[in-house]
Amino acid sequence: MPSAASAAMVVALSAGLLTAITPTAHAASGATLPFTSVEAESATTTGAKIGPDYTQGTLASEASGRQAVRLTSGQRVEFTVPRAANAVNLAYSVPDGQSGTLDVYVNGTKLARTLAVTSKYSYIDTSWIPGAKQHHFFDNTRLMLGQNVQAGDKVAFQATGTQVTVDVADFEQVAAAAAQPAGSVSVTSKGADPSGNGDSTQAFRDAISAAQGGVVWIPPGDYKLTSSLSGVQNVTLQGAGSWHTVVHTSRFIDQSSSSGGVHIKDFAVIGEVTERVDSNPDNFVNGALGPGSSVSGMWLQHLKVGLWLMGNNDNLVVENNRFLDTTADGLNLNGNARGVRVRNNFLRNQGDDALAMWSLYAPDTDSSFENNTISQPNLANGIAIYGGTDIAVKNNLVSDTNALGSGIAISNQKFLEPFSPLAGTITVDGNALVRTGAMNPNWNHPMGALRVDSYDSAINATVTITNTTITDSPYSAFEFVSGGGQGYPVRNVTVDGATVRNTGTVVVQAEAQGAATFRNVTATSVGSAGVYNCPYPASSGTFTLTDGGGNSGWSSTWSDCSTWPQPGQGNPDPDPTRNLAKGRPATATGSQDVYTPGKAVDGDANSYWESTNNAFPQSWTVDLGSTEAVRRLVLKLPPSAAWGARTQTITVLGSTDGSAYATVVGATGYRFDPATGNTVTVTLPSGTNLRYLRLSVSANTGWFAGQFSEVEAYLS
Repeated sequence: MPSAASAAMVVALSAGLLTAITPTAHAASGATLPFTSVEAESATTTGAKIGPDYTQGTLASEASGRQAVRLTSGQRVEFTVPRAANAVNLAYSVPDGQSGTLDVYVNGTKLARTLAVTSKYSYIDTSWIPGAKQHHFFDNTRLMLGQNVQAGDKVAFQATGTQVTVDVADFEQVAAAAAQPAGSVSVTSKGADPSGNGDSTQAFRDAISAAQGGVVWIPPGDYKLTSSLSGVQNVTLQGAGSWHTVVHTSRFIDQSSSSGGVHIKDFAVIGEVTERVDSNPDNFVNGALGPGSSVSGMWLQHLKVGLWLMGNNDNLVVENNRFLDTTADGLNLNGNARGVRVRNNFLRNQGDDALAMWSLYAPDTDSSFENNTISQPNLANGIAIYGGTDIAVKNNLVSDTNALGSGIAISNQKFLEPFSPLAGTITVDGNALVRTGAMNPNWNHPMGALRVDSYDSAINATVTITNTTITDSPYSAFEFVSGGGQGYPVRNVTVDGATVRNTGTVVVQAEAQGAATFRNVTATSVGSAGVYNCPYPASSGTFTLTDGGGNSGWSSTWSDCSTWPQPGQGNPDPDPTRNLAKGRPATATGSQDVYTPGKAVDGDANSYWESTNNAFPQSWTVDLGSTEAVRRLVLKLPPSAAWGARTQTITVLGSTDGSAYATVVGATGYRFDPATGNTVTVTLPSGTNLRYLRLSVSANTGWFAGQFSEVEAYLS
């Protein structure tokens, strides 16, 4: 059963509060945020609720909680304020090509201020990304209320002409603007225009040059930059607070190197990125800040990427920031990151991975994503680790991933070369995943909430997944896959301490050869079955789940590898006449050329497995997925007359655990004759129960190897 604390997390989330509570013995998941979020569907409304919906390309599928409230002109949604606040940020969507305003009411009184809404930054198309559809439907807009409201007060938003779909409201008590630090160089002293009308680019450059070793002060106001800054090093750029100081630019810093010591803090950078062009450096930071740098207290919005980091960023700290409405990643450590800490950030509505490490050119090493809150990445993962050495993903809260994305992905997908695969120890600890995982349109099957993926090469790192909470995954909880379709193994994985609630299909979705140990994993309200264990390709090998003890609620196995479990479907009653071996993972002591073990379970009698030649005895093994009362085997060779008659001496063995085998039928000569279809039937003794079926071939009168084109296993 789940702990009281994990149950409390579910209650808090369903009530519309973006918080996470974990057992007191472990750190809480997610960031400590200066605001409290309330879902529109939990508010009072005269509009229409939409969702829940998990279908790619629908508006509700990208909403927080997969639900929202649609308002037509004159309709409103009224929130009960959860805490003292003087400001609100609203996530919303309007139809493509439209803009407008929302009237704002506080305790029934209409404010003079309105909230601007627009589709300008939404409806992104990335046709070059396989499986992508138009996405990024929501946007965020913010407003200082001009007064203080208290917990229990009412704040309402009313549509005035444009249809508006309201998703979630963030209520915040914004502190007064900070004062200028003593000895700092103000950008206004160098000619910057705080009205936002004039071009302040040169003034920023001059202030940075004058303040080397010190602080550049950016007073309250709006500042327009028309080109990026470079040569930034050994300086602090500081604003009066992210609600008070706003820099308008789509490219803030763009530099390939820096001596470091760059500290950026306490202002907003809001861009004008309305599409995703990967060749454009439309990022808050593109390149390097240099060693010993930091980014904190920033509000980053309407950019392609928040931070795309390359080069030397040793010991960089990125903390206490907000990343909103980027058309691609929130942050990407694009190789060579050493000792980087990304912690206590909030990310919403990213158009690719919200947080990613990609070990291109050189491995990311000893770096971590910790205590971040991530909501609604709409084309990829919440957190993605693509290669790297000794990486940690700890105490993060990820919710509502969409197409092509898991909550957390640990992967050897390289994209480009040279790539450094996962190595050392990959620590995934204390994370909470809510409504994560999605249907992958390229695979035409789902991605799990937490995915370990040997996409382009075997996973040989030690992967430890501990203290995980997975709630309301639309499909599976844990997925092990070789996403490139090559069947590379996933090895050295331990899952210890997990609570899985309301998973749509299965707890474990194993589609790659390899092994994992599960310990203290409890599941309730499982949609279909405990385990889907069907490695692809079928000839690639088996995936072994080792029960380390303390597991409960997910012991059943999906019965039919030819079908995918659907959410809430339940495990179908198996066809008692079915071939238990068809499509199941097969291995052998050896194979000759392309005649691999999977050829004997592919349903095609014209393809076949052939063992290593001149090396009797040789054995072939198939994993049936669960222990079965097998009573009959049908062994085949290709039916062509070109295959002359032959006798193979075969011993039938069985095992329930894949390690201890017992003889079921002793060594017997079986004659295969094309005149009778090249088929042999073997009757097994009453009482035979096995999961792993092994055929050991010690002689063959027609060839110097063991050969089977099909091995079929039946209950009767």
